[in-house]
Amino acid sequence: MKFQYFIPTKVLFGCGQLEMLHKQKLPGKKALIVISDGTSVKKHGYLARLQEQLEKASVAYAVFDKIPPNPTEVRVMEGAEFVKKEACDFVIGLGGGSIIDAAKAIAVMATNEGNIWDYIFGGTGGSKVPKVAPLPIVAITTTAGTGTEADPWAVVTHQDRNEKIGFGYDLTYPVLSIVDPELMLTVPEKLTAYQGFDALFHSTEGYLNVISSPINDMFTLKAIELIGKYLPIAVKDGKNVEARENVALANTLSGMSEGISGCISEHAMEHPLTGHNPKLEHGAGLIMICEAYYAYWAKTGIVDQRMIDMAKALGKQDATKAEDFVTALHALIVACGVDDLKMSDYGIKKDDLRMYTQAAYETMGRLFERDPGELVFDDCLKIYENSYK
Repeated sequence: MKFQYFIPTKVLFGCGQLEMLHKQKLPGKKALIVISDGTSVKKHGYLARLQEQLEKASVAYAVFDKIPPNPTEVRVMEGAEFVKKEACDFVIGLGGGSIIDAAKAIAVMATNEGNIWDYIFGGTGGSKVPKVAPLPIVAITTTAGTGTEADPWAVVTHQDRNEKIGFGYDLTYPVLSIVDPELMLTVPEKLTAYQGFDALFHSTEGYLNVISSPINDMFTLKAIELIGKYLPIAVKDGKNVEARENVALANTLSGMSEGISGCISEHAMEHPLTGHNPKLEHGAGLIMICEAYYAYWAKTGIVDQRMIDMAKALGKQDATKAEDFVTALHALIVACGVDDLKMSDYGIKKDDLRMYTQAAYETMGRLFERDPGELVFDDCLKIYENSYK
């Protein structure tokens, strides 16, 4: 019963909350707005609505629109140079998890020397601790996937080394986050599913994490319950506000879990897949390996009761054994129409699975330390092999 609880972010949750931004005490006079290199936030009017809110608050802004789906080291450093050039004193991430992650990393490099990779823990990262506090961060999420609006983590990919690694500390929590489900109504069907499963696995991994606590258990089980009930509805009817609200809430709860518990080796195993294959969506990569991954833990007998708890939360109320969670998980995958995903469709070769296993330990090895038991190299490789098609 020993744990720490620290989530310093003010969260405005609910439909229409973006319109409340101008009434908040914003952390500066000029914002760098970080958005993707795509068109969605412009096309759907979200950027214009944010700009209107800042103008009402008498806050100036500049826009940095170069972030790819997997934020890269080079784009983070470009953003850091841009924020200095524009003399912005805080950063707003407007978009999905990748955009908010990039905003956090840019905020760090706006005030610190060197390269973002100097501060990455794992792989070829320098493992330095930033000497200067980052610029304040505001997160406005347009997806329900990573929960990064409520946690300190930022995942960055080194484009030359195929390393995708998370980074963060107490000062990279956003000071303010807006979770407005109305901004999520335009997310396409497949992306809704991929993002929802990412949120699900943040919670399931958090629940199995050896440092889980009673507070974390409360967040994770509720998130699992909401995703099991509402994600299939949100996938099939993206305009269903009730479903979007509940999946968004599950996502934010999973982000809170990320801050006080965190991921285990499932995420360590997925990161090399997207690190080497940037066209693969993170959530899709997680779906590909999840059944074999949780089947492994079910067979160990180490976390039987916790897997039964998760199965019941996911909707299988008659669960009596750990394997019932894998059954419930498969049913959710089918219900969301993502049971046809194949690694081979993304160019992943079976002959490379040993390389991916090695990369998982080398880049995100610290997550294996949070597993409920030991996951050795050969068993990790076997999970990849059992997932391959």
